[in-house]
Amino acid sequence: MNKNDRANFGSKLGVILASAGSAVGLGNIWRFPYETGNHGGAAFIIIYLGCILLLGLPIMISEFLIGRHSRANTAAAYQILAPKTHWRWVGRMGVLAGLLILSYYSVVAGWTLEYITEALTNSFSGKSSADFIASFQGFSSNPWKPVLWLIVFLLATHFIIVKGVEKGIEKSSKIMMPMLFIIILVLVVCSVTLPGAQSGIEFLLKPDFSKVDGSVFLGAMGQAFFSLSLGMGCLCTYASYFGKDTNLTKTAFSVGVIDTVVAVLAGFIIFPAAFSVGIKPDAGPSLVFITLPNVFQQAFGSIPVLAYVFSVMFYVLLAVAALTSTISLHEVVTAYLHEEFKFTRGKAAKIVTGSCIFFGIFCSLSLGVGKEYTLFGLGLFDLFDFVTAKIMLPLGGLLISLFTGWYLDKKIVWEEVSNQGTLRMPLYKVFIFILKFIAPIAISFIFINELGLLR
Repeated sequence: MNKNDRANFGSKLGVILASAGSAVGLGNIWRFPYETGNHGGAAFIIIYLGCILLLGLPIMISEFLIGRHSRANTAAAYQILAPKTHWRWVGRMGVLAGLLILSYYSVVAGWTLEYITEALTNSFSGKSSADFIASFQGFSSNPWKPVLWLIVFLLATHFIIVKGVEKGIEKSSKIMMPMLFIIILVLVVCSVTLPGAQSGIEFLLKPDFSKVDGSVFLGAMGQAFFSLSLGMGCLCTYASYFGKDTNLTKTAFSVGVIDTVVAVLAGFIIFPAAFSVGIKPDAGPSLVFITLPNVFQQAFGSIPVLAYVFSVMFYVLLAVAALTSTISLHEVVTAYLHEEFKFTRGKAAKIVTGSCIFFGIFCSLSLGVGKEYTLFGLGLFDLFDFVTAKIMLPLGGLLISLFTGWYLDKKIVWEEVSNQGTLRMPLYKVFIFILKFIAPIAISFIFINELGLLR
């Protein structure tokens, strides 16, 4: 495929919403609140914002400029910019990471569909805390129900991908991202007006720096890195569809703002509701699927209709956020197969969907009937999570910063970030300095910490 024949996003709004959709996912609504709860609330958020500015945005801009300049999928991008070098493995690792993440991420995404169904049928009503724990454990270990929802979720993703960049990805982003914001704002209003919600609001807005230590900084850097979907090829692939007039710096800033606002607003949904019924803010990963259904029933128990509507809207929100991410992950691998192996887009998408259903089934079964089958002491779901989140993504981000900061011709970097010199870039030298020195050191600390070597 000739560079000039490639599809483009049709509008600047489409560029921002699609890129933001790639970044916004379960990590914002699920991982960010419990990380905030575990690390003392507002103090963590302040450090997190600093990490977004110092670490996340420069690497995002790097992925954008690599993708747009090469006008190719993430694997081919490095072959074009660094021919006959080993840098090509950075892009290939991104494609593999995208496939593995999509396989196990779709399992959790499928859970949101089950919880939407339960919320719609009012199955949460009258359950105790023990009932919610038993219900989740029974569902997640079921041999066929999670698999069914996994397949449904991947087919929904597939349907959008086969429609192409403008009619599929961009069009769906223009619908889902505003929908996501509307649902979030409605839920925030409901949550902050609950009796006793003030304690949850203070927890989010009043920093307690006495709880800040090295682990908080590392946790904030890690959350910023993973929340923005850095190092997995999504942003690089999407940027290959950007027009020449797209302002990469402004787009990266817009994506960072949207991603952060969604995460903080999720905190305003969860913590006021949790504090209002006396639930601890550090409930951990179980917060969304075990703790929150119980919180919703207790918080709105006096108004059953409100409990019903709140529960349905929250899990629809989770599903929409998950879908915007699965679309970007799917596109990374689909674009690679489409361009590198000359498959039609439809055939490439079928291969990706089929492969992820295959791996996803085994990931799902590894949480239930197949939990005794392990590799390196981990079931397949946990293995995919460990290999991608703790090895491939930090390593990918580290290599991207080194590639842009040290290897790539600075004429290319300047031309891309300044749109051929038409945009003012007063912080260009700071940008390069961060990529050369600060980002590699910071990501190395994340990498070492995630592997448990600093403990």
